[in-house]
Amino acid sequence: MAKVVCNMTVSLDGYVAGPNDGPENSLGDGGSRLFDWYFNGDTLLPIMDGQMNLKVSAQSAEILREELNAAGAGIWGRRTFDISRAWGGHPPTTPCFIITHRAPAEWLIKDSPFIFVSDGVKNAVERAKMAAGHKNVVISTASIFQQCLKLGLVDEVQIDLVPLMLGGGVRLFDNLDAQAVKLECVKCVKAPGVTHLRYRVI
Repeated sequence: MAKVVCNMTVSLDGYVAGPNDGPENSLGDGGSRLFDWYFNGDTLLPIMDGQMNLKVSAQSAEILREELNAAGAGIWGRRTFDISRAWGGHPPTTPCFIITHRAPAEWLIKDSPFIFVSDGVKNAVERAKMAAGHKNVVISTASIFQQCLKLGLVDEVQIDLVPLMLGGGVRLFDNLDAQAVKLECVKCVKAPGVTHLRYRVI
């Protein structure tokens, strides 16, 4: 059965984007530094249907390849979809489920890589799990992750921790209930510029 995993790159103080993020400033002020490790290595790693090439360390390439191969569907929110400009039609994971109240008409076309869901995160997760089969459903939006975690839908939290403090912006661990969420560390890989932390939700 598919696992539901959250996969995000996060600053040491818990931000996934800097302040003032938007379509013209996709990662917010200073947020692009979160992804320096994507391009400072010596191992080529094509993503997004080959539309982008990462250049990461050998350690990062090994874990990223494993997780890319394990991904069977992805879920994002409409704000991330808009900020990324629909990834130019090549989302990081397909099929790509977008949670929104209103689907953009320009993507309601045959062979679109996007499936728009307007009836909540729980239904989006159920549909994504069916599409993923035995592979994983990957959530890469902070707000959707927070909602899914509160609903008990997340099986694993995958954090790429960057030794950087942004001081403000979009927080990954925001809007959560006071009840503690217990995690078990299942993997920790130290790589140049990033530490890959993997936790199972208990």
